[in-house]
Amino acid sequence: MSRIGKKPINIPSGVKINLDKDKIVVEGPKGKLEQKLHPNIKIEISDNEILVKRVDDTKLSRSLHGLYRSLINNMVEGVTKGFEKRLEIVGVGYRAALKGKALDLSLGFSHPVVIEPPEGIEFVVENPQKIVVKGIDKQLVGQVAANIRSIRKPEPYKGKGIRYEGEYILRKAGKSAK
Repeated sequence: MSRIGKKPINIPSGVKINLDKDKIVVEGPKGKLEQKLHPNIKIEISDNEILVKRVDDTKLSRSLHGLYRSLINNMVEGVTKGFEKRLEIVGVGYRAALKGKALDLSLGFSHPVVIEPPEGIEFVVENPQKIVVKGIDKQLVGQVAANIRSIRKPEPYKGKGIRYEGEYILRKAGKSAK
């Protein structure tokens, strides 16, 4: 039995869950998310908790059991609290600004890089060196943050670039002069 899959998911107040044959829809104060369900997974909803069960004991069903429990738990958490990823910009002259809803990055290229947020994502610039990516879909927030980081990854010699907050960059020694 999956250790993660067998844990029940508590439904906080203000969250509505609709279960169709092949998808689950979670609606809360911050928005609405839906997830398609695999036929090997069954969902049982009681008064204030969700149980994820598997149809049989095949390897595929066992692997999907914990996955779907985590996905549904992230959906419930997303529509109540939301998710955020924090990024830091390190480098002389590197900075971020908001132009409307779009993120405008100056990263040492000959042109500014403008990133339009996908639906459900919001950018917050706390100061020119700190960016916050917010949203209700955990996977989408992480993917957008990874895409922003990939524009100018931190380099190992001076550490310049975009990194996650608290990320440690392994530094290399430069050439030694004789």
